[in-house]
Amino acid sequence: MTTPPAALDVPALHHLIATGHAPRLIDVRTPAEFASVHIPGSYNVPLDLLREHRDELRDHLGEQVVLVCRSGQRAARAEQALAGAGLPNLRVLTGGIAAWQAAQAPVTTGTPRWDLERQVRLVAGGIVLTAVLVSTVVEPVKWVTAFIGAGLAFAALSNTCAMGMLLARLPYNRGPRTGLDRVVTALTGDRR
Repeated sequence: MTTPPAALDVPALHHLIATGHAPRLIDVRTPAEFASVHIPGSYNVPLDLLREHRDELRDHLGEQVVLVCRSGQRAARAEQALAGAGLPNLRVLTGGIAAWQAAQAPVTTGTPRWDLERQVRLVAGGIVLTAVLVSTVVEPVKWVTAFIGAGLAFAALSNTCAMGMLLARLPYNRGPRTGLDRVVTALTGDRR
């Protein structure tokens, strides 16, 4: 059993930022989600990129780090990956950007986009609805609904989401290019 990541709540992070003791904020959402809304001064390091290049990134994250995503789930997975690379002083923002916005803390906004989790609900619901309707004519299609249900149950139990990973690769969700070179340049440049 894995231990839960160290957490930092919104008021504590807001206080650190306001008093000039801001930790390094790493937002692990997709570039499109990040471009839509993010905490000022945060850096976008998408979860897939972070997992793939965690050892290279470790050298640029040696200070206090707070990981941010929409709700805290992807940030917790990022924490596990970075902790596995030997990076100490990691915390996850409790409730993610959703909690940050709910507290009316400052954000930088861009073009609004649907969150990845909302997209997953739309696609899964659309597939199930279509399969149920088609199964009234072609009965074996009902098994598509069972497949989607099994996938959603597995996603909940494993805390992963294959459909979300696939949707994150769509051009709509990619947003601006975020490669390792760009991330390292941002992390080594002057802090915003």
